Amino acid sequence: MAVVSTSLTSQFSGLRRSSKLDRSPPAAQSFTQHVNARVCFSSCSPHQKPCRGVVSMAGTGKFFVGGNWKCNGTKDSITKLVSDLNSATLEPDVDVIVAPPFVYIDQVKNSITPRIEIASQNSWTGKGGAFTGEISVEQLKDIGCKWVILGHSERRHVIGEDDQFIGKKAAYALSEGLGVIACIGELLQEREAGKTFDVCFQQLKAYADAVPSWDNIVIAYEPVWAIGTGKVATPQQAQEVHVACRDWLKKNVSAEVASKTRIIYGGSVNGGNCAELAKQEDIDGFLVGGASLKGPEFATIVNSVISKKVAA
Repeated sequence: MAVVSTSLTSQFSGLRRSSKLDRSPPAAQSFTQHVNARVCFSSCSPHQKPCRGVVSMAGTGKFFVGGNWKCNGTKDSITKLVSDLNSATLEPDVDVIVAPPFVYIDQVKNSITPRIEIASQNSWTGKGGAFTGEISVEQLKDIGCKWVILGHSERRHVIGEDDQFIGKKAAYALSEGLGVIACIGELLQEREAGKTFDVCFQQLKAYADAVPSWDNIVIAYEPVWAIGTGKVATPQQAQEVHVACRDWLKKNVSAEVASKTRIIYGGSVNGGNCAELAKQEDIDGFLVGGASLKGPEFATIVNSVISKKVAA
C-alpha cells in the first residue's frame, strides 16, 4: 500500500482568489512559492480568460481516450454505434476504451473491434454475494472488461459515494487485475472558492491511501461544472490542474509514478475542442461523455492525438 504524506495538502489551498502569500506561515509560504513556479494561482472561473505562466511536467504515457456511455442506449442504437466505431479509422498509438451500460456490455464485447477495450461504469468493493444491484469485479472480468470507471462525479454527488468508499473500490479492482479510470474533480462553488487543488488533492490522497500500486491507474480530471453542461475548461485551466496533480503525485507518491501515470481530461469534450486540449503537455487523453455516443465524433477525439504530436 502506498504511503502518502498529508502535510502538503494542508499547506496548499489550490486555485486561490488572491496571490498574496505574505500572511502564510513560513513552511506554507515556502511550499507555495515552489508550486507557484510550476502552476499559476487563480480563481479561473469557467467564464474567465485562461491563466498565464503554467509550466508543465509532461507525462510519458500513451494517449488514452475513454467513452463513457452512461445510462444511454438501446440494442438498436448501440448496434449502430458499434458499427460506426468498427468502420472508423483510429490512430494506432492510442488506448481506446468504451464503457457501455451493464446490460449491453456483453453485446458490445461480442461485436466491437478488438482494437477497442471494454470498461465498466462501476464495480463493488469486494467479491460478489448478497449485494443487490451491485456488480463484482470477477463478473466484469468474466465478460471481458479490462477497465472500470470509479469516482465519477455522478457517483459522488448523485449517488453519494465518498472518497474512502471509492478508494476501497479502486484497491479491490486493481488487486484483481482490472484497470481503474480514477475520476477526480471540483464543483463550481469549490472552484469559485479557490479550492480546486484542495479538492483534487484530497480525492487523489484517498486513492493513494488505498491502492496497492499505480501501475494500472489512469486519472481522469473532470471539473463537475463542465460535465454535460457544454461548458469546457479552457486548455490552460485544464493544464494547470493536470500539472498540479502530477506534481502532487511526485511529492506524495514518487517521481516515477508522476511521470508514468496518465492524466486525462473530461468535461464536455467534443470534436471541436479536443485538438486544442490535446496540445497541452500534461493532458494525456480524454474521458468523453455525450460525444462518445456519436461514432464519427468519438473517432475525431481519438485522433486528436495528432495535435499532440504536432505540438510536441
